[in-house]
This record gives sequence, structure tokens and C-alpha cells, in this order.
Amino acid sequence: MMLKLNNISIKLGDFQLKNIDLELERGDYYVLLGKSGVGKTVLLEIIAGLIKLDSGKIILNNIDITHEKIQKRKVGIVFQDYSVFPHLSVKQNIAYPLKGKKLTHQQIESLIHEYAELTNITHLLNRGTQKLSGGELQRVALARMLVTKPECLLLDEPLASLDVQLKGDLRNLLRKINQKGTTILHVTHDYEEAIALSNKVAVMHDGEIIQKGFTKEVFQKPANEFVANFTGIKNFFFAEFSPINIARINGKIEIHVSNHDQIKNGKIIIRGEEIIISENHIDSSATNNFKGKIIQIIPYFSNFELIVDIGIEISVVISEDSLFKFKFKENSEAWVSFKSSAIKIIP
Repeated sequence: MMLKLNNISIKLGDFQLKNIDLELERGDYYVLLGKSGVGKTVLLEIIAGLIKLDSGKIILNNIDITHEKIQKRKVGIVFQDYSVFPHLSVKQNIAYPLKGKKLTHQQIESLIHEYAELTNITHLLNRGTQKLSGGELQRVALARMLVTKPECLLLDEPLASLDVQLKGDLRNLLRKINQKGTTILHVTHDYEEAIALSNKVAVMHDGEIIQKGFTKEVFQKPANEFVANFTGIKNFFFAEFSPINIARINGKIEIHVSNHDQIKNGKIIIRGEEIIISENHIDSSATNNFKGKIIQIIPYFSNFELIVDIGIEISVVISEDSLFKFKFKENSEAWVSFKSSAIKIIP
């Protein structure tokens, strides 16, 4: 295990982190996902040594660094606000953490150029930082931290203040940094960011980790309603299950499910992307077909969400092409269908 957090707890005024356990293997891109104020940044600062914990242990490469000095921790933290030095040039910013490291001038120059090239800011090296864009500042901050060759890179909302184009560019850079061998622990409130970058994810709520695991596993099998909602799943319903694999919602809507464990009461989840919507009833292998009314159409960056009333309100995700091709409109009738295998059951 490369980084292990064992039973980390701290109380800060009314807020507390409670019994945080987390394990990162070398090469992981691990995302800590949660709303603002749940303690994600505090946890990063504890790992970096900026905040002293009340109890627990931090193990890095089998060495206990719980009480180690900041400079000796071999982790690097990059904050949301970049924290670059405004009075120094880009080159001087990158070189700053190398001061006092007994390196030759040639070694320092080599490191600066290696990481400026990796972060695509070689052309900015002699520029000041005061007129750089947010994306450029974030790259400078990354290069400055990477030049120290940290064992683990800690990122606090690195994409939060960037526009869509810059987010895409920086996302590609972070992926590249990770693929070159840097282990990353990345804090965000954006579940799409987690899907795009991570191989593992932990969801935080109220100072605790309430679910963790491989990204695909957490997003496909959320442990509870909070995780389901937070990870973008809108179709989350309480249900009673019959022995013949029928889930009854609100005592009236009956949905065919694959209830292999014969659960009697629980919740069902249907991802909006797994629901087909059409103007007319279509013959398909889907066991669930319902006629309904489109009550709302919500545009997003890359798709649309249609809320359809079939006796319960169900969220369907479709592409812009499909929306215009089938001319779906609010208050018009439509059919929705989905397979029983598309339904996840939570006891």
C-alpha cells in the first residue's frame, strides 16, 4: 500500500472528521467526492502536514509520517487558488521548492524544463504570473509541485474555477501526469470529474466516508440514497418486491426486476441513460414499458434530461440529436422502456 490513512479523526469547532480510513495503491487516481464543507480539504491538509490530527495514522510507503515535518513528507499539495508567487516569474516559481536541495544549476535547469514541458508552459518560463489565465496558473502550480517529485500529489478542486475548454485541457494533463506514474488524490464536488479521471472514488458526507471503491462500482451500485443522488442518479425509488420479481412503487406502479436475492423491501435505481424514450410504443426486449407525459426538458452541456410522468416522475437522458430528431416537447405524450437488468436493487 502506497498511502494509508488509518482511523483519522479531528475536531475543529463544530466540525469533525470521523474515523477516516483510506488506502491508495501506487499509480491510483483516487477522487474524494463530496459537497462543500464535508471535510475533503481538511483531510488533504492533514496528509500534507498543514493540520495536526487528533488521532489516527498516516502511512506512506510503510513509513509512519503522522508527525513528520511538512518538508519531509514526500507529498505535494496544489490548492484551488493556485498560490503562485506574483512577484516571481514562471521559471522562478517552478524553481522555488528546489532551493536548499543541494542540486547543481544544471540539474535545476533540467528539472524546470522537464516539468514545464510536461505541463506545456515552456513558452511562459520568462513571463510574470500576474497576467496569466487561470488554466496557465494552475499549470504553473502543478509544475512547481511536480518538480519536487512527490510520492503522492494532492489536488484541491483543481478544475473548479476554470471554463469548459480549460477544464478539458487540464483534465487531459492530469490524466497524463497520472499515467507517467504519479499517484493522485483529487478532491472535488463534481461527479462527472470523478468519472472522467479516477479509477477509485470515496464519497464523503458529514465528515465521514460513506462509500468507497472502484469508480465504476460506486457509480453503478451506490450504497444509499445520498450517494445515488450525489453521483447523478435521479431515478431512485422505494419499493416493495413480490416473489414474482415485481417491484411496486407507491402501491401502484409495477416494474419488472431481476430480484435474485428475493428481497422484500428496498430501493431501486435506474440510470437515466439506460431508459429508452419514444413517441410510440416500440417492440423490444425491454420488459418495462410505460406511457407517460413529458413534464420538463432540462438542457445540459452535452445532453438533455427529460422528466416523464408515468405515475412516478422518471428522468431520461438523451442526446441533443435525439431530442430534435423525435421532436420531444413539454406536455407531449411519450413511451419509456427499460430492461429489468438495467435496474439496480438496494436492500
